[in-house]
Amino acid sequence: MADPASLVERAGELAGNADTLAHNLTLFARQLTTAQTAPAVAETPFVFELTVFVGYYVVWRVTPALHSPLMSVTNAISSVIIVGALIAAGPLGVSLAKVMGFVAVTLAAVNIFGGFIVTQRMLQMFQRKR
Repeated sequence: MADPASLVERAGELAGNADTLAHNLTLFARQLTTAQTAPAVAETPFVFELTVFVGYYVVWRVTPALHSPLMSVTNAISSVIIVGALIAAGPLGVSLAKVMGFVAVTLAAVNIFGGFIVTQRMLQMFQRKR
């Protein structure tokens, strides 16, 4: 068994460590708050322009035979957008967010159904004639 003096000494060390940890957590919380309120990074326009350029280049290089399947899958992915739009359109009352959410739900639904129609027509092209 440990003697009471060594237990008191160990408890004092642990209390000191806890104070240091609390201080470090406070500093970390301040850094997070500062990072969240800081203005956007100046390189954001470059990253945006680079992304647009690379995306344009990739889409431009898609062969015509793959364009329809690629677009139908891309349109079907719009179903993810509809979740966020439903959340925006859901609250009670009338607000700009609710109106924009309703518009987003409508457009995403058109996009989703259009993607399925394109996929159906594409699959019909590959069916054997009877």
